[in-house]
Amino acid sequence: MSQVYLYDTTLRDGTQREDISLSVDDKLVIAKRLADFGFHYIEGGWPGSNPKDAEFFALASKLNLGQAKLAAFGRTRQKRLQCEQDSNLQALLDARTPVVTMVGKSSDYHVKLVLAATLDENLAMIRDSVAYMKAHGREVVFDAEHFFDGFLANRDYALATLRAAADAGADWLALCETNGGKLPWEVEEIVREVSRHIRTPLGVHCHNDTGCGVANSLAAVRGGCTQVQGTINGYGERVGNANLTTIIPNLQLKMNKNVVSPDQLRELTSLSHYIAEVVNLKHYNHAPYIGHSAFAHKGGIHVAAILKASDTYQHIDPALVGNVMRSVVSELSGRGNIQFHAKTLGIDLNNEDAQHVLSHIKHLEHEGFTFEAAEASVELMLHRLRPDYVQPFELVDYFVVTERRHSRGLLSEATVKVKVQGEVKFVAAEGNGPVNALAGALRNALEGVYPILKTVRLIDYKVRILDSAKGTSAQIRVLITFQGGGHVWTTVGASANIIDASWHALSDSLEYALVKLNNTVPHAPPIAELTTND
Repeated sequence: MSQVYLYDTTLRDGTQREDISLSVDDKLVIAKRLADFGFHYIEGGWPGSNPKDAEFFALASKLNLGQAKLAAFGRTRQKRLQCEQDSNLQALLDARTPVVTMVGKSSDYHVKLVLAATLDENLAMIRDSVAYMKAHGREVVFDAEHFFDGFLANRDYALATLRAAADAGADWLALCETNGGKLPWEVEEIVREVSRHIRTPLGVHCHNDTGCGVANSLAAVRGGCTQVQGTINGYGERVGNANLTTIIPNLQLKMNKNVVSPDQLRELTSLSHYIAEVVNLKHYNHAPYIGHSAFAHKGGIHVAAILKASDTYQHIDPALVGNVMRSVVSELSGRGNIQFHAKTLGIDLNNEDAQHVLSHIKHLEHEGFTFEAAEASVELMLHRLRPDYVQPFELVDYFVVTERRHSRGLLSEATVKVKVQGEVKFVAAEGNGPVNALAGALRNALEGVYPILKTVRLIDYKVRILDSAKGTSAQIRVLITFQGGGHVWTTVGASANIIDASWHALSDSLEYALVKLNNTVPHAPPIAELTTND
């Protein structure tokens, strides 16, 4: 297996995405996590451009990054300055990183228009800057900006910029597909041509403007590149950079390249989620390999097949990248979906019971429920099938009122009567809305008996109108998401009354919390009696 080196630029190029802003501490923890995963190069930022990156490099020097090499990013010297006079180059040296990455122009169009320099002046800027950094003991990556566009416009000059860097001692020549406009066969052909003329190791840096960032990176490896630059989850300017969470498994599992160890590869899904949490962006469920839905099966025929052999509808074992196979339950499900889901919970469901549950779910979805995004509701339904399951609480009734009082403004109040361990509790609570008041009353009734519920918190509440043409009498679907004990779960309720829909979802969520966190799996009512709130 030939080696391909991974170069992560999430901390610089990734932060150019318009809704990402990282603190110095954020960058430090991400750098450590990337190093632990097995990245060979981690680009930390541009120390000559802002105080935050300068501070990052000062603190990053104290991190134990193992075999990972930290890179500082900058540009070649300005045309009228010597290297010793250029503040950007001095900032690169001050960062004290083992690797320096310098971007320089490889397109004659950009040299003339953007730099307002002659072609020879640009070659001298590249040559001098690389030589200067090599003289100071740095490993140098020359990022040839707009290389593919420049090559097609003026092949000889684009190659001349690479030779200038190579002759000055550059360790890597990264061919940048800066505008993201090329297609894979163009990239591969150009890289092959460059490989015929240049002996210095080649890297590739692709953007995703045509949706081909990953494909172009793989094509470049086929053409001869042995370093791949990109970002975690494809974060980056405009529509993003080449997504390393897709590139890495494709290189290792599909192209037989040596990238990271199998143990490190199994951390890929966890790494992707971790970075999404730190940058404060929702993880993309449908991302290849590491998405929540990447190995989710909804069609009944598919699930029936994977119950016999998982590779019938999966291109790899999801465990290789730290993901899991899932069965999605919906009105499109077959009996196998239910049996698969039950099996993951340790419940052995016979065909008759599975068919009964499936019919019940399809009936509920017809009424407005949806279980694709509310797996906890399905799991709870299956737990209730256990012969030893005992409901932790049972609704007797509830009463909710909202009124506007002159002295106190808008007021919501709820009372609930629930049976808990044989005792009927009658509890009231106020809230900033009827659902909030109802949730408060239910929690007040339960937390004394089940104190673990104090660790559970609501993190999302969604309401959807299903048939808007009916106006205020439309059917309402409510999805409620709770978090606790390291778990996140979602339950669903549906009704023409938003309070009733909310109650279904809310009570299911708290019951699920007791099952998940308190191991409360005690009586199952007969399957014929199943409802979402039994």
